[in-house]
Amino acid sequence: MEFLQFLSWACIVFTVGMFSTGLTDLKKMRASKSADNVQFLPFLTTCLNNLGWLYYGILKTDGTLVLVNTIGACLQSLYILSYCHYTNDKRRVTSQTLLAGGVVCGGWLYFSVLLPQGESQLAQLGLTCSLFTISMYLSPLADLMEIVRTGSVERLSFSLTVATFLTSTSWTLYGLQLQDYYIMVFVYTVHSESIQTLTFSTLQPYFEMYSIIIFPSSIYIQYLLMTKQKQVLDILQLY
Repeated sequence: MEFLQFLSWACIVFTVGMFSTGLTDLKKMRASKSADNVQFLPFLTTCLNNLGWLYYGILKTDGTLVLVNTIGACLQSLYILSYCHYTNDKRRVTSQTLLAGGVVCGGWLYFSVLLPQGESQLAQLGLTCSLFTISMYLSPLADLMEIVRTGSVERLSFSLTVATFLTSTSWTLYGLQLQDYYIMVFVYTVHSESIQTLTFSTLQPYFEMYSIIIFPSSIYIQYLLMTKQKQVLDILQLY
């Protein structure tokens, strides 16, 4: 239990630190009184992700998940409100925010009202959260491919990459301790991506060899983890 508590605090500290990197964008918006050079969708999708895992943590009665995602949802809401205040394209931002709100309401209705409480509800919610998080964190792979093509790491935020690496490492160990495959699968996606990014940024002269050897192996390991998701889907068909 002591090791699990240590991992819990590591997850809290590193994850809150990763979420706090958005304060840089907030400071930039306040200084320039503009949101032109700041992306809005990462704030919105991360907030949706936090709310999903918050609900999963509540159903699972996991205090670490609840605390981390409560703080994350509050920070992302702050970033969203600040962006809405400083942006000139308020109509687009408002429509995207309302759409996200509709998704949250629809998800809550499905998982809380339509699904019976119990293992099936928890399994379907965990699977949905995992798939959403995987799709969200795989989207920056386009930047990674651009780095492979150009051999330049100027588009990367090294501090954010390090924070993501530390966060994903702590959550991977936490998921292993709890034997929670939903946490393990989605965190491995983030973890493998951060390792690849760190390697490109620190060992740039060898990036071609790395992309040939390491990248396919990480995809293969990720495939092995995803087979666990298939087993869960097979179980869900019994309900």
